[in-house]
Amino acid sequence: MMQRTLYLGYYFKQMKWDLLKKFLTYTSELTGKSKSRLMMASIRDVYKYNISILEYFQFGFYNMSTEEKKTWAGTGTMYEFQKLANPLKERTILDDKRLFYTNYKEFFKHHMYTLEELEADKDLLDKIYASNTKLVLKESSGKAGSGIKIINTADIKQQDLFDYMNAHRFGVLETYVKQHSKIQELSPSAVNTVRIFTQIRKDGTFEILGCRMRISVNSPVDNMAAGNLAAPVDEKTGIITGPGVYSDITKPSQAIHPITGITITGFQIPFWKEILEMTEKAALKHPQNRSIGWDIVVTDDGPGFIEGNHDWCKLVWQLPIKKGLRPMLENYKNL
Repeated sequence: MMQRTLYLGYYFKQMKWDLLKKFLTYTSELTGKSKSRLMMASIRDVYKYNISILEYFQFGFYNMSTEEKKTWAGTGTMYEFQKLANPLKERTILDDKRLFYTNYKEFFKHHMYTLEELEADKDLLDKIYASNTKLVLKESSGKAGSGIKIINTADIKQQDLFDYMNAHRFGVLETYVKQHSKIQELSPSAVNTVRIFTQIRKDGTFEILGCRMRISVNSPVDNMAAGNLAAPVDEKTGIITGPGVYSDITKPSQAIHPITGITITGFQIPFWKEILEMTEKAALKHPQNRSIGWDIVVTDDGPGFIEGNHDWCKLVWQLPIKKGLRPMLENYKNL
């Protein structure tokens, strides 16, 4: 009870109030229940099912049986699971973008440099500007698409870049990666990534917990939190098996991309065999982190990593398949 009360305080502290009001209005009209009744029900379920207040609406708990609710993994459940699966002292290589690049460089299709590296070798920036028209600036530990700025090299003079990065707290520079032409046709506004959730079993073997395609909708990033879509992907074939969904419950699912008109359901992700091989090899490289959500870019030359997440998102995992997956985590409680 005490722990869930602490969680509740955290949810209120981090609350997106405009979104909560939007969800309350929508579900009240949908169910005929008052907003106050729905709000009280969401708080009750924070305690009963270890979810957040917003997840009560995103998971559809307002119209769900007790048995169905038990199958969904919310923020509290995921936090407790991932703390066991990815110990604090081990997850540093996933949290720090430069450490991640250093440890998994063999799987990358682009280059990454810290601000300190660039300042120490001025010739390096000359080479970067000479061969790139776009660059990606990131905070060293930015999450969910935050702390990211895509720039055109023509817009910021080379001699001004260090001052710009320092002023905006960007600690990392990445060369811009060009996504596969087929994925570019699907959604050109951002680099769209495949998210694969992996688990190292107790015996040291590898398992995939799910595959999703994150699809931007007129956005420079592809995260659901930024208003984009996520769609389910068949693990064996790499084919998208259902429509893309938003984390905003007031928006309908999309079987066809709302901007480009390209069909989402049935879309074949290129290089799927190579994606699976790369992900398994990477997951087994540092097995002390047992459960990782990998973000993978697909280029015309094959797949590469963008990042690995120790605190991977329960919304991307569950919403696209419209099913709670908490029972899958029960197998790994005794890590």
